[in-house]
Order: sequence, then structure tokens, then C-alpha cells
Amino acid sequence: MLVLGFPDSERGARELASELGSEVEIIDVHRFPDGESRLRLPEVLPEHVAVYRSLDQPNEKLVELMLALRAAREMGTTRITLVAPYLCYMRQDSAFHPGEVVSQRIIGRFLAELCDALITVDPHLHRVKTLAEAAPGTRAVALSAAPAMGAFLASRAEKPLLVGPDQESEQWVQSVARIASLEHVVATKIRRGDRKVAVQLPERDYSGQPAVLVDDLASTGRTLVAAAQALLGAGASRVDVLVTHALFVGDALEMLRAVGVSGIWSSDSVLHPSNAFPLAPLLAKAVH
Repeated sequence: MLVLGFPDSERGARELASELGSEVEIIDVHRFPDGESRLRLPEVLPEHVAVYRSLDQPNEKLVELMLALRAAREMGTTRITLVAPYLCYMRQDSAFHPGEVVSQRIIGRFLAELCDALITVDPHLHRVKTLAEAAPGTRAVALSAAPAMGAFLASRAEKPLLVGPDQESEQWVQSVARIASLEHVVATKIRRGDRKVAVQLPERDYSGQPAVLVDDLASTGRTLVAAAQALLGAGASRVDVLVTHALFVGDALEMLRAVGVSGIWSSDSVLHPSNAFPLAPLLAKAVH
């Protein structure tokens, strides 16, 4: 088997290959002035290829991924495993207004047609319960980063209260709390727009309590900001943030720091200065 990576995901591809004990090649990508991409794959490919690319900032990446995977088929590869630690376009799983495109359904099927197996971590699924529903027609594997997150917290001396910033985070915070043997609560979010939310904490004493906000991803960070403000306002001694996917778009990090968040930790599904624990061992086991 060969691991193929893209320049933007080279580190992750090499770490996956190291865990698998396999060879790795990085696809040569050249972008022309008009925005088109020219890709060059190795001249000879084996029967089984694992293609590694995390799909944050996805629009350009999806086209290049399609080119690479279609070309691999044409070159004789019979089995393609797509390893996408962060999987894009999973949040829009329903049409909330007339004419709205259900992007999860379209992108899921698009990726399923390109590969024989799809491996990802903590996909943002809610009304659709399984990755197989979102990406029908391929062997779809949705891994959980909860064991790695729980091990990370368990290795620290402090025993914080784990807090899910909204109802959607309950599945993640509950799993991490169980693995790390920590107490947890889940807050209630009231959304007033893409960047304006309020968070209500469950009734309890937070005075002097260290807290860690746990979620699958941080995008604009507004929900985490509101939850941190609520915790610190209720007397928490410190607030940290632990997420699987560190998107942190725009001024998200600055806002979290500004309201008093101390530590910000994430997996390496998306390359970011907050990366605190690797996913390669988990991904390699799934590829095997």
C-alpha cells in the first residue's frame, strides 16, 4: 500500500504512513495564474492507495481531490481509501428554507463515488445519524477522537469539570468525560445569528472550579466565547477549550483570549498552533 498526500497535508500523510509502515508520496500540485491546478502523481501506483487530505477550506481541495482519485483509477489502482480527518460540508443536512441546497447529501455522494472507503473523525452529523447515510455507496468509517481527548485530559494533574457549550456537543463531552473519569454538564445555546449566541449553564456551583469546554469543532468560536463568559461569570477559576477540529476562522482565537480562555487544545485533524494530540494512530488502525 502507498499513502498519497497533498502538500497542505504532508505532515499528516507522513505520520499516517509511519504508523502504517508504508511508503508515502506527496502529489505535485502546480496552480496556474487562472486558478486551475495541475497535478502529478507517481508514475506507478500499487493496487491499494490511501489518499490523505483534511478537507478544511474545501472548495479548491475537492476539485484537486477528484482529479487525483480519478487519475489513480485510470492508472490501475483498484482500491482507494480516502482519509479525511476533517470532513467538509457535513453541517447542512437539511433544507431549512425553500431552495436551500442540502450540501451534505451532494458532497457525501461525490466523495463516495471517488473511493472504496472513506475514513474521517468526528463528522458533524446531527439529523443524519451515520456517515454511511451521508456518504452512501462506500465503506464509510466515522472515528471518534474522544479516546485521544480523554487520554490528553487524564494525563494532566488538574481535574476539571467538562462542559458542553450546547446540546449538540453532548455526545462528545459525555464520551470524553467517561474516558477521563471526569464530571460533565451540558449548557443550552440560544442562537441569534451566525455570530451572535447566548449560553445558559445548568444550575450548580461553579465557584473555584476549573472547567474545560469540549466540542467537535471550533469555527467562528462564538458559542465557545459565550460559554466561557458564562463560566467565568459564574466563578470558574479558569476555562480551557478542547476540540477535535481547530478551524478558528476570522478573529475566533482573539475573541477566546479576550474573554479569558487560558488553554486552547485540538487534534491535528486541521494543522493549527493549538494541536495538542495526534490522530495518526487512530487513523492507521482504521486503515488496517
